[in-house]
Amino acid sequence: MKASLLFLLLFAALAVEAQVEKSFVNPFRTKPSGYTHVVVSASGKTLYISGQVSVNDAGQIVGAGDLKAQTQQVYENLRYCLRYAGANFEDIVKMTTYVVNYKPSDIDIVREVRKGYLSKENPPASTLVGVQALAHPEYMIEIEAIAVIPDK
Repeated sequence: MKASLLFLLLFAALAVEAQVEKSFVNPFRTKPSGYTHVVVSASGKTLYISGQVSVNDAGQIVGAGDLKAQTQQVYENLRYCLRYAGANFEDIVKMTTYVVNYKPSDIDIVREVRKGYLSKENPPASTLVGVQALAHPEYMIEIEAIAVIPDK
């Protein structure tokens, strides 16, 4: 039992040591809501995650005509990509979100889903762009991300 406790403590110490130092900077007087103006990474390996759309593991489009359902699928796809690379949402430093036929009320839907995945204290630098169309006519949203993880 003592050996397993020692192993857990050693593993926890290594996990803390393996984190990449990142600084989240908001140089303006008013702190933005849901994103950070500047994220600086001191070191690490950079991951570039291609734009994820609302296609599930079986190759089917999820939530046709439903921005919230599509956004949830996109974030689940991002989670899968991050895990596959040994990362998580805390490692994301930049996101770009593309919304088809964007209207101001869409941001509330995207933010509602996003807050269940991203850090509230240190959200990544982010950009939201309204676009006319994406690669498939049923896609309503696409999100790409950049993450930084420890060098191994």
